[in-house]
Amino acid sequence: MSLLGIFASAILPVVGVAVLGFLLGRFENVDADPLNTITVYVLAPALVVHSLTTSELAGGTILSVVAAVGLFTAAMLAVAEGIGRLWGHTEPLLGAFVLVSVFPNTGNYGIPLADFAFGPTGRSVAVLVTALQGVLLYTVGIYVAARGSGSSPLADMRRVFGVPLVYAVVLALAVRWLGVVPPTESTLMQTLALLGNASIPVMLLILGIQLSSVDVAGTLRPVGVASALKLLLAPLVATGAVLATDGLVGFGNGTAARVVVLLLATPTGVTTLILVGAFSVDEAGVEPGEFVSATVFVTTVASVLTVTLLVAALQSGLLV
Repeated sequence: MSLLGIFASAILPVVGVAVLGFLLGRFENVDADPLNTITVYVLAPALVVHSLTTSELAGGTILSVVAAVGLFTAAMLAVAEGIGRLWGHTEPLLGAFVLVSVFPNTGNYGIPLADFAFGPTGRSVAVLVTALQGVLLYTVGIYVAARGSGSSPLADMRRVFGVPLVYAVVLALAVRWLGVVPPTESTLMQTLALLGNASIPVMLLILGIQLSSVDVAGTLRPVGVASALKLLLAPLVATGAVLATDGLVGFGNGTAARVVVLLLATPTGVTTLILVGAFSVDEAGVEPGEFVSATVFVTTVASVLTVTLLVAALQSGLLV
């Protein structure tokens, strides 16, 4: 797999749509807040529901993927929280630092990358991991983003349970377990697919709009630390989580295990930008939204090298 191939299939589409958003923000002064609301309450739930109900992975593999993602997220949350506090960050910037260090871009970046590197199995695992990340982002992620807003923890958790994605995932799991998933060609499933597919370019447009007003120089130092955690430490933590899961319950599918490591090592997820925009508050100095936007940008560009090396290591069997 060549660097040019990875760039053309996984990174160039992301950069291209984000550039359009950047131009809109720079020359048309477009407000990203309404797009944030539409994505959180309509587009993202449709994406996760459709992906979860149409996945064809075996039950044992699904359980292993869930366990590995859970272990990875818990470990990275603890590490990012500790390093953020040692670095002197306070809320709300601390919450933004934790979000960008922990949550990867498994959707609009990870799905095409996994498909390109590992074929149909890669895409199926990527869809499942994206669904799991959606649940974690719209529960734990919202709490982390909102905890510095001045409201009480109980109020923050009420905001979590006010997000429809939490209930949409539960509904999708129930429908699948009962075996009553509508046919793919049905109007309902086609509508969900249409809305879900729309979430990817909208997220990237939001990224570009936010980047149009970023002071990269003013956020470079904290962005460097967060980017190192996301691109250098996360692959090692993901490998450890997969190996631990294999030892506990057995992965059974080596390709699925490698895909999980690859997905969890992708750059910072665009959704973190949406959560900070919707639930965090600004502060004097480095604003959380600008910090997250800059980190998404830096990790996405730098991942051209890190992801290429990781794919080579995974395909050769050096890590998993």
